[in-house]
Amino acid sequence: MKAGTRPTPEAATLVDGRVVAAFGRHCLVESADGKRRICHPRGKKSQVVVGDRVQWLPSGDEGSVERVHERRNLFYRQDELRTKSFAANLDQVLVLLAADPVFSESQLSRALIAAEAEGIPVLIVLNKRDLHPAFELAWERLAPYRRMGAKVLPLQLKGDGDDTLSALRAALEGHHSLVLGPSGAGKSTLVNRLVPDAGAQTGEISRALNSGKHTTTSTTWYWTDDAHKTALIDSPGFQEFGLHHIEPSRLASLMPDLRATLGECRFYNCTHLHEPGCGVRAQVLPEGTVANEASGEHAISPNRYRIYQDLFAELSAPLRY
Repeated sequence: MKAGTRPTPEAATLVDGRVVAAFGRHCLVESADGKRRICHPRGKKSQVVVGDRVQWLPSGDEGSVERVHERRNLFYRQDELRTKSFAANLDQVLVLLAADPVFSESQLSRALIAAEAEGIPVLIVLNKRDLHPAFELAWERLAPYRRMGAKVLPLQLKGDGDDTLSALRAALEGHHSLVLGPSGAGKSTLVNRLVPDAGAQTGEISRALNSGKHTTTSTTWYWTDDAHKTALIDSPGFQEFGLHHIEPSRLASLMPDLRATLGECRFYNCTHLHEPGCGVRAQVLPEGTVANEASGEHAISPNRYRIYQDLFAELSAPLRY
């Protein structure tokens, strides 16, 4: 090799690592030795997301991401004009809700559909168990989700709620879990309870990436144990959760309660909106009722069906440019 010639990635020694934070044109990569280094993805546009397994090339105290390994999954949302990736290679998505403020069932359903499309299990956690009767009312709203097989756990982050936190720890153990949650649900409190040095880690990441605001605009990977077996991936809040990467005809198959009745429609291409002999609509309960343990085997909550109708219309509408 001629003097002054930069070695090619193939000729140099590539190091395996995991992307644990990203902001703009920088990312933070953690290697097997536990050290985290700033890396710069090659190309004009960064293609890496938190959770990516990569190979990077050292260059002084920093490095360049040369290869991104194939992902097991990628959890993302897509609006009309923009795709936002949260994280890759997840074991589960933890959706944190609260008894107060009242959570949006539409936003919950959107997150569940996005996870279902990628084959990622979901854990729903309802915080503020100590609020009465708000908690009981919220727990009842989640009855249709428990019926269709979703795991739902109660949580109390304030006061005497250690038993609920222990149950959550057990559900997270050994998994890499992305945490989603609306404002006021207690997401920051949860991360700080499960990762005592989260604040310190966040400060280090901000200094490394030279950005004091990255924590509100990007996703961050935290280990909850010294063995690095269990991880929480904290995600930024969002107002909208677009599903424009989902075909309308696929929507019902990604909603377990509707999926259970598929195949019973008179027409093979039934939209489950207006066709006669629709097996899905035949299972929708009367308005004002909730599908719970006492409902029929394939009963569908009217609110869940309304969410399906709204989403089908949204995904079928022509794009606005």
